[in-house]
Amino acid sequence: MRPEQLKAGRLETTLTQVQAAARLRVSQPYLSQLEKGERPITRELARAAATLYRLPATALPIPESVVQRGRPHSETLARQLAGLGYPGLAHLRHAKANPAAVLLDALVQEDLEVRLVEALPWLVVTYPDLDWPWLIREVKLRDAQNRLGFVVALGLELAATRAQFRSALDRLSSAAIELERARLAREDTLCRGSMPPAEREWLATNRSALARHWNLLTGLTVDQLSHVSC
Repeated sequence: MRPEQLKAGRLETTLTQVQAAARLRVSQPYLSQLEKGERPITRELARAAATLYRLPATALPIPESVVQRGRPHSETLARQLAGLGYPGLAHLRHAKANPAAVLLDALVQEDLEVRLVEALPWLVVTYPDLDWPWLIREVKLRDAQNRLGFVVALGLELAATRAQFRSALDRLSSAAIELERARLAREDTLCRGSMPPAEREWLATNRSALARHWNLLTGLTVDQLSHVSC
C-alpha cells in the first residue's frame, strides 16, 4: 500500500486522523507519518487499513515471497480468485489477496487447472490498476513474461469487445508494450508443463496467431472464457 492510498482511503471514509488512528490501534502522529511516507507501512497495518477504509483488493499487501514454479496449490488460488469476485468460482470459500500476487502465483506454475488458467484474462480486465511495475519485474525474473503477455493480450481482446471492461484498455495497452519488449524467443506452455508430446505437436501447428506470437503452446482463446460476461 502506498502512502497516498492510505490517506485517500481515510478521507474517503471521512475519518479524521485521530479517529482512524484509534481504529487502527496506532497513534495519530504515527499515522500522519505513514500518510506522508515518512515511515514504512507494515503488512499488518496495510491489511487493517484496507479493511477499515474498504479499499480495493489492489491495495492489499503483496507477500514478501511468492510461490515458486512447480509448487501447485490450486485450492489456494481458487479461493483467492473467488475472493476477488471471479464468477466461475463463486461457490468456493473466499480468501483475500492482492490480484497482482494471485496472478504471479498462477503464472509461475508448471501445471495449473484449466479452470484457473481461464480466470486469468478476467483478472487483468477486472483489476487493471494492479501493481504492473512489480508484476512485470517479477515475471521477468522467472522467465514468465510470455505467459503474462499472452494473458494481457487476451485481456485486451476482452476490453475491446466487452463494454464493461472498456476502462481497462489504456492500462493493459501500456503493460502490453512493456511486455512486448521483453518477449522471449523460447517456446513455453501456459502452465501446462506436463503436456503430452502429441498435443505439443498439434498445438505447434494449430494454435492461434496470438499464442504463436507469444511462443506459447496453448489453445486458449477469448471464446473459451465461459465465465466472462458477454
